[in-house]
Amino acid sequence: MRDLDLTSLRLFVTVCETRNIARAGELENIVASAISKRLAQLESVVGTQLLERRRRGVAPTAAGEILLEHARGMLAGAERAARDMAAYGRGIKGQVRMLASVSSIAESLPDDIADFLQAPGHEDIRVDIEESLSRDLVRAIREGSASLGVCWDAADLEGLQTRRYRSDRLAVVAHASHPLARQPQCSFEETLPFDQIGLPASTAVHTMLARAAAIIGQPMTYRALVSTFDAELRCVRANLGIAIAPREVVEPFAHNSGLRVIALTDAWAERNFSICFRNEGALSPAARLLLAHLTARADAVAGDPHMRPAQCG
Repeated sequence: MRDLDLTSLRLFVTVCETRNIARAGELENIVASAISKRLAQLESVVGTQLLERRRRGVAPTAAGEILLEHARGMLAGAERAARDMAAYGRGIKGQVRMLASVSSIAESLPDDIADFLQAPGHEDIRVDIEESLSRDLVRAIREGSASLGVCWDAADLEGLQTRRYRSDRLAVVAHASHPLARQPQCSFEETLPFDQIGLPASTAVHTMLARAAAIIGQPMTYRALVSTFDAELRCVRANLGIAIAPREVVEPFAHNSGLRVIALTDAWAERNFSICFRNEGALSPAARLLLAHLTARADAVAGDPHMRPAQCG
């Protein structure tokens, strides 16, 4: 089999994602007939049909689905290679692209990365971090478009290698005048009669709470859904409702805003985060250094209770 052409693979991926050759042509700024010719040549190279025509466009065949997965990985690898070479041209000796959940970014991850970058010998390493939903993060790591990911370990991490990272604990945040504010702790079930402020349904926290409410058999009543923890806490400060969020995120804001943080007694309120990656042996030297640093930081925090955030009521 002749070498696969990256341009043809990119066009093939675009066609599979749009399910329409004409639409793919518009996105890639190329006429549809040229794409069709490229796809025919690609089918000739691999020796099998990759697309089948349907009433409203095209769809990959079973063989096409297999090539699609490989093509995404090859294109991501080529993009990383180009980005790394450009980085070397600017004098950067290493570059790591990292994806992380909103909770990990709002908590300890930025500080841990900053500590890594300030260490001797790491001056020429660049770490790019991007917030991502857990399901999208895991898919991107599998496809090779990022080196490392940090997310809640309840995500579907099958097929990936992982290292234990940090943990946090969900707590209730309430206005000082709220009935729950007088309690040092409460169960999740005790929060259900009250209006809640939450994050979008696509986030891990929302999914976790919805599952817990379904098990209890009572609905959650959301008065507001917002996109950030900061907006969530501002709504609580306005006494629009209570919020359930990581204690490590809300405590600094709560102390300065007169809010109350009430410990959740449910066992599932403690969450563990993992660092995930495809294959440690295939990581760049810079990515391996960062992985070792984050793992060591997590081990140090786990072994030293004084390094953990303090409880508050």
